[in-house]
Amino acid sequence: MAPDLNTPYGQLGGEDSIRKLVHRFYALMDTLPEAWDVRQMHPEDLSGSEEKLFKYLSGWLGGPPLYEQEFGHPRLRARHLPFGIASAERDQWLMCMQLAFDECIPDSPLRARLWGAIEGLADHMRNRADPA
Repeated sequence: MAPDLNTPYGQLGGEDSIRKLVHRFYALMDTLPEAWDVRQMHPEDLSGSEEKLFKYLSGWLGGPPLYEQEFGHPRLRARHLPFGIASAERDQWLMCMQLAFDECIPDSPLRARLWGAIEGLADHMRNRADPA
């Protein structure tokens, strides 16, 4: 079945496009020295993290709510509390996501709207003060 073009999920191309974005994001995180701190918060094998982010983004973008079906409400901030996230970690995560966006999502008003939402989401994950 074709994705609903009335949703960001469908407008971006559905499952294949979201998987490509998430895969590229984690490949960047895994290889960029500038992302070292945020990479250290993840397991050595990134495949589980990649699958969870894909499932989350699927529902967040208006596609199938795969994450909620498997894990329940995302409660993202609570799930990230075990990890110390300040501005530096947020910025590293955003750097990887921005590069993945640039490579995987065509420039459009939709991309700009999604990027604003992603920035807000990443900022909301901060759970510790920045070092003095």
